[in-house]
This record gives sequence, C-alpha cells and structure tokens, in this order.
Amino acid sequence: MSIRKRTWTTGKEETRTAWVVDYVDGKGTRRLKTFPKKKDADQFEATAKVEVREGSHVADSASVTVAAAGAFWIATGEDEGLERSSIDERKRHLKLHLEPFLGSTLLSHLTVPAVREFQDKLRKNGRSQVMTRKVIGSLGSLLSDAQERGLATRNPVKDMRGRRRRGKERQADKRQKGKLKIGIDIPSRDEIRSIVGTLKDRWRPMLITAIFSGMRSSELRGLRWPDIDFEKAEISIRQRADDYGQIGPPKSEAGERTIPLPPIVLNVLREWKLACPRRRIKDATGETVTELHYVFPNGSGNIESRSNIIKRGFLPSQIAAGVAVPTEEKDDEGKLILAAKYGGLHALRHFYASWLINSTKDGGLGLLPKAVQERLGHSSIVMTMDTYGHLFPRGDDADEMAAAEQALLG
Repeated sequence: MSIRKRTWTTGKEETRTAWVVDYVDGKGTRRLKTFPKKKDADQFEATAKVEVREGSHVADSASVTVAAAGAFWIATGEDEGLERSSIDERKRHLKLHLEPFLGSTLLSHLTVPAVREFQDKLRKNGRSQVMTRKVIGSLGSLLSDAQERGLATRNPVKDMRGRRRRGKERQADKRQKGKLKIGIDIPSRDEIRSIVGTLKDRWRPMLITAIFSGMRSSELRGLRWPDIDFEKAEISIRQRADDYGQIGPPKSEAGERTIPLPPIVLNVLREWKLACPRRRIKDATGETVTELHYVFPNGSGNIESRSNIIKRGFLPSQIAAGVAVPTEEKDDEGKLILAAKYGGLHALRHFYASWLINSTKDGGLGLLPKAVQERLGHSSIVMTMDTYGHLFPRGDDADEMAAAEQALLG
C-alpha cells in the first residue's frame, strides 16, 4: 500500500495535483483511490490497512447503493421465513423512507454523521419520533445484512447507538421511553369495571376473555373451541392468526402455553358457544356443511380482522363506558367529540399483567414474576421485568422497614 502524488495540466494550462492511494484489497484486486489533499489520503490509507488485514474492507467500486442493498435485505427476510407483515414493513420503510433520502448513496459512504443527518431529515420531513426510530432500526438491519454479504465495511447505525448508550444519554433514553402508567397506558380497575358493565353482543365474550386471559389479539383471533377446556377451566394457546388471516404457531416457543380462566370467562363463553357463527366447509363427500371452529370469528365463521375488532368492538365499548377523552373536533351542537382512551387491545393485556402482579388485598393475584412471565407467554423473564417490573411490590415500605428493624435490633 502506497501514496503517490499525481500532477497534470488541464487544457487551460493549469497545473493540478492529487494524491492517489494504491493498494491491494483482501481479494487480491488492485485498487486506486484519489484524494485532493494528502491528509485525506493518509487517513484513508491508515483505515484501509486495518480493514484489509481484518478482511472487512470494501472498495467504493465493490460497494452497492442503499436501494440495491435494500433489495438484498428484503430477499434475506423472505428466505428466512419472516412473517408477511414483517416483510411488508421492510418494503414500506425502504420505499417511503430510505430510498427518497439515501437510495443512491453507496454503503461505503455511510458514516455516523451521515446517518445522523438522515435522522434529522426524517424528522424535518414529517416523520414522527416513533417512525424515525423504526426506520433507523431498519437501516441498521439492512447494513448488518450487507456486512454479511461483504458489501459494507461497518454499520454506522450500531456505532451511533453504541455511543448513545453511555452515561447521561443512556439515562435520558430510559426517561424518554418511560414506564407504563395506570390510567395512561394501563386501564385502571374502575375503567375495566365500566367497560365490562357495558359490553354486549359478540364483543362481550371476546373482550372479557382478553381482559382476564391477557391473550394477544392474534391469539384471540386464532383461538378454536377445542382449545378451551371447560372442565379444567383453562385455555391452551396453540396457534395464532396474523394480519392477513393466515394461521401459524405462537409468537415464540413460550407463547405456547395454558392459561387458567376465572368463572366470568367460562360463563360468557358457554353462552357464546350457542350463538357463535359456524364456518362452511366441504366434507369428505364434497358436500358443504357447517362446523363450530373459531371462538371469535366474523359473521361467516372465519377469522375476524384485527381492525374490525378494534374499530367496531373495543373503541365503541370504551366510549359507551365513559372511558374516553375529548378531541379537538366538535359535533353539530358544538360539543367536543369524545374518542376512546386506549387505542389497541394491548392495553387489556397490560391490565391483565397488572392484575396478576397486584396483591390480593388490592384485588389482584399477587403472582411471582416467573408465573407472570409464563401466563403472558414472554420469551424471557427479562422482557417481563423490563415491562412490568415497576408494578411489583417493592417490599421496602415504611411499615415493613420498621418491622424488619425491630426484628433485627429488638
């Protein structure tokens, strides 16, 4: 690897100079890279030496654009069998956010400052904080895939995040993420009582089951009648339905679990079973027959859509129960229009977790963290404690501290 000065004369009799780094990459190919200043050539040479020695160097001519790497990234997800919704999300992030700003940029030109500038552009062009964070995460995943393919030297997204995870910035990140709060993220006991008291029609059995089982919406939509054991008072989670109505296994190995049920769920499910729509199938002779299959189907007995459950069931039920907040819009009489307080069914899953955690004197079950993890189907106890750890009793309240002091010191 060497640096040499190049001098030439233009057509206007002007003399110009440049500095050329002459080196051989890890594959034995000779490369030339030109810089207007010697200090830039020196810096590149120092970096390239290390990268060639480690086998990670990628020359500009061997690199690809973000758009091209994105196509590889999507293909990798399809080959690995990612869910259709995950593949569609990758495609949306690439088309709507990555390509408009970085599509023609070579991966070898992406640096931490370039990623930070891209992040600022997303915000200035109307992307929300949540969407910006998701798109940056997708860019990091894209670059990791490119590194494995030998198309990128480093992943500046990881480098940027690594720096931010230190000291005060790490604490600021935790504060920004925040903890789930009762009455804001988690419905309170009074709100749940109001919702349960106003539920009716086919939404009553579904939402009561969600409240007292903590099932994910995909698990509710894929639940079958054989999965319910009325004698043992429990539900077995064996499958779920994705956003496209396709049946598949639970979210993780821990998602396959058995959940005990309180009497209110068993009672409403027994009543609902008599009125539950049946789906039409063909029997062995080819004739069309009906069968009782899904517990919470649509009117045709098939898998219900997630949006329909929320828009026609969960949101109106909250408004009817008075669990609502005013919007800025007004009706014909000049009154503020109310909107449901909680936007998705995951709020009921949060309530179920808090119900498991709360002590019996507070109307909960007082379960230990490991039992809570198993009921929720979390893949690890870390996930449970990161999400709900602040809800567990501290065990260091004033009265308990005084009793412990008395026992120790007499």
